[in-house]
Amino acid sequence: MAVTPSSISLEALDLDPAFALHRGGKLEIRSTVPVRNADDLALAYTPGVARVCTAIAEEPELVNDYTWVSNVVAVVSDGTAVLGLGDIGPAAAMPVMEGKALLFKQFAGVDAVPICLDCTDVDALVETVARLAPSFGGINLEDISAPRCFEVEDRLRELLDIPVFHDDQHGTAIVALAALKNAARLTGRSLGDLRAVVAGAGASGVAVSRILLNAGIGDIAVSDSKGLIHQGRDGLNPVKEALARDTNKAGLRGSTEEALAGADVFVGLSGSTVSEQAIASMAPGAIVFALSNPTPEVHPEVARKHARVVATGRSDFPNQINNVLAFPGVFRGALDVRASTITENMKVAAAEALAAVVGDDLSADYVIPSPFDERVAPAVTAAVAVQARADGVARL
Repeated sequence: MAVTPSSISLEALDLDPAFALHRGGKLEIRSTVPVRNADDLALAYTPGVARVCTAIAEEPELVNDYTWVSNVVAVVSDGTAVLGLGDIGPAAAMPVMEGKALLFKQFAGVDAVPICLDCTDVDALVETVARLAPSFGGINLEDISAPRCFEVEDRLRELLDIPVFHDDQHGTAIVALAALKNAARLTGRSLGDLRAVVAGAGASGVAVSRILLNAGIGDIAVSDSKGLIHQGRDGLNPVKEALARDTNKAGLRGSTEEALAGADVFVGLSGSTVSEQAIASMAPGAIVFALSNPTPEVHPEVARKHARVVATGRSDFPNQINNVLAFPGVFRGALDVRASTITENMKVAAAEALAAVVGDDLSADYVIPSPFDERVAPAVTAAVAVQARADGVARL
């Protein structure tokens, strides 16, 4: 019989360092002003606070200057697609959302509040987040299962005038594009020279495919559990129908492994496996991003026998495609200029800035910087802010 937390003591659980670290949660709220005496209290709360409230009521934009709203992000999940654990519910998702909030603060100085919602209906999610939105400068959607996540994000982007960003989609896409741009540079090619195969048409697979198309990839074929997505295939949902129209110019059909023959790039986001023979069939100078966690589609050491560049989502191999390289700087840049949204160009700008951090140190084992490289967040922040102004979505 499996041992569950309810069947053993907290002291026993704390013998595991992961439980010990999480005891009591990973976050707290601290005040930024002192309340030492009656005068401080009168300014921080009543009656002084009333003057600020009145000014905001008369000019709502002042909320960004006289509250924390302009520097705080809601990290929102319904617990339906948590890490590799799947639909474990909102309570069990809270440690991940706390961790996300911690990373926002650690890497970009952005305050973030984890919010786990006990609803999975799209209408209910959209309505709940929209009603919460006045308290925040941005919304980071997290671990919401596909295809609902696409509709939730799209509808919230239409409703709200603050950045809405589903990190499972766009964070992965930004980092993957940055790494691929550097991998192409290492092998003497441009993105336009490459034919890619993406395994997985969930949140991250669709977003990676979209950002690669936007960045000018030569051709890309996307597969799901039923094989390659192509025009005329039965049973496609609207998201996959759109992919079928915009990808697979070669009209490939069949399996992921069949499509890899002669391909330049493999991006795995599916949780499936790919054989060594399929990797060996790729073009010379192949680039393999086996990003499923914790088990990549092909073991990195196996892929290295046949590929010039190999990346994974794991920290124990070179070239980790880690979302923390993107989302803190993306939100920092968007918040700094009070952007009304995050555009596709802002995402590409973030990827280009991230790729540029590698610079002349580029090598097969270094196509993407470490999350602990202190240059990363400032570079992404600056690029996103500049692009927001160029795209006309900045309000500062």
